[in-house]
Amino acid sequence: MKQNNRIQVRIRSGLITVLLILVYVWAFSGLEFNGIQPTAGEISQSILRGMIHPDWGYVYLPEGEDLLRGLLDTLAIAILGTFISAILCVPFAFWAASNMSKHKSIHGSGKIFLSFIRVFPEIVMAIIFIKAVGPGSFAGVLALGLHSIGMLGKLYSESIENLDMGPSEALTACGANRLQTIWYAVIPQVLPHFYSLILFRIEINVRSASILGMIGAGGIGTPLIFALEARSWDRVGIILLGIIVTVTLIDILSGYIRKRIV
Repeated sequence: MKQNNRIQVRIRSGLITVLLILVYVWAFSGLEFNGIQPTAGEISQSILRGMIHPDWGYVYLPEGEDLLRGLLDTLAIAILGTFISAILCVPFAFWAASNMSKHKSIHGSGKIFLSFIRVFPEIVMAIIFIKAVGPGSFAGVLALGLHSIGMLGKLYSESIENLDMGPSEALTACGANRLQTIWYAVIPQVLPHFYSLILFRIEINVRSASILGMIGAGGIGTPLIFALEARSWDRVGIILLGIIVTVTLIDILSGYIRKRIV
């Protein structure tokens, strides 16, 4: 009996391995490789020199746009977008949580709705909002806010599904209505997890906001694309260093806060 089980496990493992190999072969066969460009080495060396010798004068310019203003703009876009989504996604999270409704059609439709929002990447939403409200930070905030509703809503709903239903059942047995049960039994349990997810989402949105600026949605991405087009590698270097330092500091700070909350 044990011998048969071992044979079945080996056969299953072999089939999975073959399937993975076929998937990788199919994926790589679809890539078109036309060789390395002749200027690749020169451009790589220029970028490296820009990183080693960045334009420190661009960190602060009293008369106009500089690195600090661009990074602050990026942080503002990320924080505002996350703040909007953190509030608006709460009802959608309860809608999609399977333990908040008895009918599968209700929470199933909520999950489908959140999945539909997540289908569109931030950059696609940013292009749409740029056409609707014009280029600038406002379009970036709307794009990040709407996309984050789908992501945070999904994570919120999973936190709600994993909570202990004992307090809710006790309040219901004491005669509490639906709203009182959610407010006094559900919210206190999931709130620390919500805070942790919000901090984690801010980290992601800071990176996304840096990219959205390249298409005109505000933030540090706008001067970065201008510097790339002008081949101003020393300015590219200082902007990349600024993004790296900012994201690293946010990761450290949010990680520390999450440990204290959860």
